[in-house]
Amino acid sequence: MAAPVKAYLQTEGGEKIECMFNPAELTISKSNSWQGGEAKGKNAPELRFQAGQSATLTLSLTFDTTRTGKPVTEYTNKLLNLMKVNPSLAGADPSRNKARPPWVEFHWGETSSFKAIVERVQIRFTYFASSGKPLRCKADLSLKQWKDEDQLPLQNPTSSTPTLHTVHQLRPGETLDRIAAAHYGDSTRWRQIAEANGILDPLRLPKGKQLAIPEQGTRRRDGRYA
Repeated sequence: MAAPVKAYLQTEGGEKIECMFNPAELTISKSNSWQGGEAKGKNAPELRFQAGQSATLTLSLTFDTTRTGKPVTEYTNKLLNLMKVNPSLAGADPSRNKARPPWVEFHWGETSSFKAIVERVQIRFTYFASSGKPLRCKADLSLKQWKDEDQLPLQNPTSSTPTLHTVHQLRPGETLDRIAAAHYGDSTRWRQIAEANGILDPLRLPKGKQLAIPEQGTRRRDGRYA
């Protein structure tokens, strides 16, 4: 019998935080803003759409290190670090005190989430060694959609758009131009892969990420692909 696939969090910086136990459930919430004017002589006004709100994915993770005796904080500290500002991320400007925490993606086999910021972390330590060392905990996470990518909260790697037909598992040392050459026979089409996967810096590829490879399309007169 095959071993169950482990869920993990993929960070913007390329770190992979593996879940010791897969979550028992995932909760997705999404809301839109509608506004109604005054409706004289009517039971209710006609609502007008204003804007969509960021989706939220919440989950609970359990960590237990009683078998090894190591402090469970080795895991929880990684989650808490996702709330810290990282001045090395794209768009940061230390001279203007401009920086942000990283975005993350939740992955579980063929299922993945939107890019999200960690809005909230709550950790409950439930078991301790006689020395006071924490050995077991439950961590509740709330992941909030980072930006509009026209993407459903949970999906498989090829479902965000009908033009994606191939998934490439990124291996150590690979570059986008080499991947483009392998799939298209044209290394200059690396930008097409970068755009399809929301990659801002082609020199900092997240380790182990599954890349969606767009269909080849046709070359236009200006040399670009449709």
